[in-house]
Amino acid sequence: DPDMLDLNRHLAIRRAPAYFALKQDVEDFLYREMELLDERRFEEWLELFAEDLVYFMPMRRNVRHGYHEDDENTKEGQGISWLEEDKWTLTKRVEQIRTGIHWAEEPLSRNCHIVTGVMLADARPDPAAATEVVARSRFIVYQNRGETENYTMIGKRIDKLRRIDTAHGPDWRIARREIILDQNVLLAKNLTAFF
Repeated sequence: DPDMLDLNRHLAIRRAPAYFALKQDVEDFLYREMELLDERRFEEWLELFAEDLVYFMPMRRNVRHGYHEDDENTKEGQGISWLEEDKWTLTKRVEQIRTGIHWAEEPLSRNCHIVTGVMLADARPDPAAATEVVARSRFIVYQNRGETENYTMIGKRIDKLRRIDTAHGPDWRIARREIILDQNVLLAKNLTAFF
């Protein structure tokens, strides 16, 4: 599974000199994405996604020791998840927020996104000529709404990025994002923040 971290492959690509330039490029892309979200530039944020996007956030379960790998997270396409979306549904969520009458986002939340611990788990065909990258990272999303509502969501992400040619030169597009929220119970009143 290319989305899983193969530590041996990670060590091999990490030692290649091109790895550091590629890692910086991916980090800059992810930081730019966070800036767009914090500035509520949602339409520009949507442009960072591939048309065949998979945007998935499983629910976390409390399971017995020894069952974590198979049962801690719900599976894509099976049962319930926090989010199982594509680019069309994300676009509809943005359009809903932009109406100005979205009950959970009127007034709009103030959000701060922090992404850190970016690690390239895979680069294909190789770091020097990568057209597809799997990047793992950690995130904090702070959400403040109204006067007293404050939520902090922390977790991990696995992003599959594809390099494409744009009018401004090569850039990345997110083809798949798996968001692992490190909460078993959602403590926020709603899930309107983007990750």
